[in-house]
Amino acid sequence: MTKILINVLHSPFRGLGGILLLILFTMPVFAQSPRIQTGVEVLNSQNFKILQGKRVGLITNPTGVDNNLKSTIDILHEAPNVNLVALFGPEHGVRGNAHAGDKVDDITDPKTGLPVYSLYGSTRKAKPEMLKGIDILVYDIQDIGCRSFTYISTMGLAMQACAENNIEFVVLDRPNPLGGLKVEGNYAEDGFISFVSQFKIPYVYGLTPGELAQMLNGEPSLGNKPCKLSVVKMKGWKRKMTYDQTGLQWVLSSPHIPTAETSFFYPVSGILGELYYMSIGVGYTLPFRMFGAEWINATELTDALNALNLPGIIFRPLYAKPYYSVSQGKQIEGVEVHIMNYEKANLSEIQFYVMQEVASLYPEHDVLKNAGENRFGMFDKVCGTDQIRTLFSKRNRWEDAKAYWDKDVESWKKLAKKYWFYK
Repeated sequence: MTKILINVLHSPFRGLGGILLLILFTMPVFAQSPRIQTGVEVLNSQNFKILQGKRVGLITNPTGVDNNLKSTIDILHEAPNVNLVALFGPEHGVRGNAHAGDKVDDITDPKTGLPVYSLYGSTRKAKPEMLKGIDILVYDIQDIGCRSFTYISTMGLAMQACAENNIEFVVLDRPNPLGGLKVEGNYAEDGFISFVSQFKIPYVYGLTPGELAQMLNGEPSLGNKPCKLSVVKMKGWKRKMTYDQTGLQWVLSSPHIPTAETSFFYPVSGILGELYYMSIGVGYTLPFRMFGAEWINATELTDALNALNLPGIIFRPLYAKPYYSVSQGKQIEGVEVHIMNYEKANLSEIQFYVMQEVASLYPEHDVLKNAGENRFGMFDKVCGTDQIRTLFSKRNRWEDAKAYWDKDVESWKKLAKKYWFYK
């Protein structure tokens, strides 16, 4: 700072103009003001009209906030014309106090005194007794645009429960952080439907929660019985917007999605991560942004991957010692993934190219031959099929499975467009 000041005072910009220039270049940079209104903001501006006179249940977590980061729980609880009677907790809980995969228990919310019913434990779909005394169930959770992230599964199952119990369902819409144009991966198939692939949709599906809810209601092939659905639409969001362009603050959607940018990387490595064979940065400071192991030569793997010239992607050598999870406390080498052109990048393919080059460089460490077979079931569920693993494992070449992975993309884009709320 002192050196900058000296340079300004001894430069052609000295004087008042120079001081103003100095202030401009050294003042802190803060996030831009929000460019959009999320569903909860719009609902508030409408004085909660659709909730008036009804007993309200709320499915949410820490990501359910307004543009000033006030919790939707507290907003509805404090609104004089809203009767909030119960809360429902997805994975991680309504206040975010449960770790990934940990059972969420029924509790009493300490701030509001309201009962909290778990939708991530022995019960994934609300039971009739949980919904007793509720007229309308509201959903407000920030998703990350990837099929295997469990919040959309919670939403869809809640819609089914509402249909079966004659309860209204309301989605307070939020942005898809990946934008509304990127679509990747095959549909989940019969035999592989699970909480990490609850619906027959692509791996990266390019819809907001409200749009997806509308589709689940309108397409019988997706397996949902239609419910009485309302979507409180956002104002100002455009399909081409990724989260960083919204001006909204990011609230971590799970412990390993600490930033909006992490959402871009979740589909980059999350499928490979299910094998627990290589580090994908979970347990280090780069969740989902890296691939590493004790037996990798960082420079060698980096060169091999960069030689593929994957659209929009550059790999950088990386050296790390994970704090927990895969390779905990061990010195590993690998690559960090850098997205240079988001629009051109095929995010979900990257992990398969890594598996391909690992098998070529280190055949004794072929991922599918060395990962525990007990993890193959989860790998297939996240892929939505066993065909990706079967086709890939023949030669460890992504080209053998790529056509299958891509086969539903164009049909989905055509179908999904019918349910767009935003252009």
